[in-house]
Amino acid sequence: MYAQRRKRYFVLMATCLVLFVSAWSFVRLISVPAAVGLCVVALVIPPIAAIVGNRRGPDDRWFDEDRNPDRDTYRR
Repeated sequence: MYAQRRKRYFVLMATCLVLFVSAWSFVRLISVPAAVGLCVVALVIPPIAAIVGNRRGPDDRWFDEDRNPDRDTYRR
């Protein structure tokens, strides 16, 4: 599951970079408002990528879970 989340994160971040670079390299020559619009879209992608990259999968163990499910660590 980790590899799948990591791949999604890098795809989103690559999309962000492509949008930003293309906006100011050649789209601005055609339309400055379109380039600004592409930058706004690129601005929204990194927080979404962070959420996707840190989302817990159904089979993932989380940081505060016990490694041994048979042992109850919170019982006194």
